[in-house]
Amino acid sequence: VQLQASGGGLVQAGGSLRLSCAASGRTFSNYAMGWFRQAPGKEREFVAVVNWSGGTTYYADTVKGRFTISRDNAKNTVDLRMNSLKPEDTAVYYCAASGVRMAIMQYTRAAIYHYWGQGTLVTVSS
Repeated sequence: VQLQASGGGLVQAGGSLRLSCAASGRTFSNYAMGWFRQAPGKEREFVAVVNWSGGTTYYADTVKGRFTISRDNAKNTVDLRMNSLKPEDTAVYYCAASGVRMAIMQYTRAAIYHYWGQGTLVTVSS
């Protein structure tokens, strides 16, 4: 699967952004899709995941209630809508695909994702 993330940019605190990830190459609906982020000097961290059908999602506590992940299997895309952005949300955001079927809460580990996009930078100014 090839993944292409887009939608990053500069936004003021309290603002919103929508990230999108376009997939190609394999059957998109076979994969759980996740978003991770990596801030400067920090390790990559889990943000959100949606299962293969789009019916189940899971979020990191730091973004719960502010971010929404969704997917469109007809268009081979997964979106991350980010509201009420904070300066601490500043990071490079990566989409990733995992072909492993497991409980949704187990998708927080980066190691289980087989494919990664190139990342898109989100900068939230205070």
